[in-house]
Amino acid sequence: MSKAQIGVYGLGTMGSALALNMADNGFQVAVTNREVDWIAPFIMEAGTLAKNLHPHDALEDFIKGIKTPRVILFMIPSGAPMDMMIDTITPLLDAGDTIIDGGNANFHDTRKRSAQMAKNDLHFVGMGVSGGESGARHGPSMMVGGTNHSWTQLKPILQAISAKFQGDPCVDHLGPDGAGHFVKTVHNGIEYADMQAIAEIYALLRDAGGWPAAKIGDLFEGWNDGALHSYLIEISGKVLQATDPDTGKPVVDLILDQAGQKGTGRWTAIEALKLGQSASAVEAAVGARSWSSEEATREVAQSLLAADTSPTNLPDADDLETALIAARILGHAQGFRVLQAASDEYDWSLDMPRIAEIWRAGCIIRSSLLDDLADALRSDPPQGELILAPAIRTRLETSIGALRRVVTAGISGGIPVPVLSASLAWYDSIRTARGSTNLIQAQRDFFGEHGFKRLDKSGNFHGPWKA
Repeated sequence: MSKAQIGVYGLGTMGSALALNMADNGFQVAVTNREVDWIAPFIMEAGTLAKNLHPHDALEDFIKGIKTPRVILFMIPSGAPMDMMIDTITPLLDAGDTIIDGGNANFHDTRKRSAQMAKNDLHFVGMGVSGGESGARHGPSMMVGGTNHSWTQLKPILQAISAKFQGDPCVDHLGPDGAGHFVKTVHNGIEYADMQAIAEIYALLRDAGGWPAAKIGDLFEGWNDGALHSYLIEISGKVLQATDPDTGKPVVDLILDQAGQKGTGRWTAIEALKLGQSASAVEAAVGARSWSSEEATREVAQSLLAADTSPTNLPDADDLETALIAARILGHAQGFRVLQAASDEYDWSLDMPRIAEIWRAGCIIRSSLLDDLADALRSDPPQGELILAPAIRTRLETSIGALRRVVTAGISGGIPVPVLSASLAWYDSIRTARGSTNLIQAQRDFFGEHGFKRLDKSGNFHGPWKA
C-alpha cells in the first residue's frame, strides 16, 4: 500500500473535516485518534473518500504510514496535551519531519515548541485555522507560521484545501515560529469586536426601538447585500429570523444572555497592551462577554442602580448601518496595529495586505471590507496607519458622524454600547494632535519626579511643585 502524503491525528469536529477535505482533493491521508473506537465510524462515514484515507490504530503504525519527510497535522487540545504529544512522538520521527498544531494555541507556547523541536532537526508549525466545521470541510482560511522547509511541504496541500477568493488561495506562510498562531489570535480578537458591535446595534433596535427579532433580522439580511456584506451579518440575519419549533417564539429571545469565550480575544487584548498598543474595541468586547457571565449581579443591580436616562430617539436604519461600518473599520485598524507591533517585536516581517487577503474567504470575519483594506494597506498610507490611507479616510469621513450619533443615543438611553463607544473614543484620540496627557505627566513628576519634556525646550525637566 502506498504511503500517505500527510497524517491527521485527532478526528474531532475540525480534524475529521480537514482530513475529508484533503481526501476530497485527492491527497492520501493517514488518520488516527487517541480514542481508537472513533476511527472505524469515521472511515465508514467517509463513503467513497475512504479510498484516500489510511486508518491506523497504533501511533507507531500511523507514523510509519506517512512518506518522509513526514507532515503530520495534530488537531488536539492545545496546551499540555500538545506538549505530551511532542514528548511521545519525537522519538518516532526522523530529521526533517514536520508536525503542525492546528488548534488555537498561545503563540508564546508555539515559539517555545518550535525552538525545542529545532534542536532535533524537526520542524514545528503553528497554523491558525478559521471557518468552523464547514470551512474546514470545504475551504478554510489558514495562517501558517514555521520554517520555509515546512511551507514547501505544506503549500500544495494547504492551497488545494483552502478557501478561494476569486481563485486566490486564502492561505499563506506568514512568518517563523508563532507568527501564524498570533495572526489567528488577532483574527479572533477582531471577530470578538465585530460580533459585539453587531449585538449592540441589535440591542438599540430591540430596547430603544422596540423592534421584534425577526424585523431586525430582516434589516440585517438587507444590509448583507450592501457595504456590510459579511459572514457575521449574514448569520446574524438568519439567527434573528429563526423560530423555535416548540414555542413559536424567536429562538434568540429564548437564549440566556451569556456568551462564552475560549481565550483568544483575551489574548489579543493582553498582547496588545504588552506591545504598547490598545486594541480598545477588542478589550471592550472581551469585557462585555465577561460581564455577561454575571447574570445574578446584573439582575439585582437593575433594580438598585438608577438609570438616569433620557428618552432615546433611535437613529434611523441608515445611521445604524453606517455606524456599524465605521466601527468595523476601526476594529480592523486596531487589529492591524497590533499585528504590526508584534511583527516589529518578534522580527516576523508580517505582510499586512496579504493577511487581509487571506481573510477574504473561508474565515469567520470574511467580508467585502477586507478587499478594500488589503488595497488600502498596499497604498503605503501615511505613518503606515490603515485609517490614514486615502480610501479609508474617505469612508470614515462619511461614516463617523453616524457612529457619533448612534453612540450618543445609546449613552442617553442607558443602553450599553461598549465596542461602538470604544471605537469612537479611539478615533477621536488618534485624530487629536494635543491631548490631555500633559497633565498626567505633570502628576507623575509631582509624586514620582519622573520628569517631562517641554514644547519650547529640549531635555528633561521637573516642575516647580516643591516650591
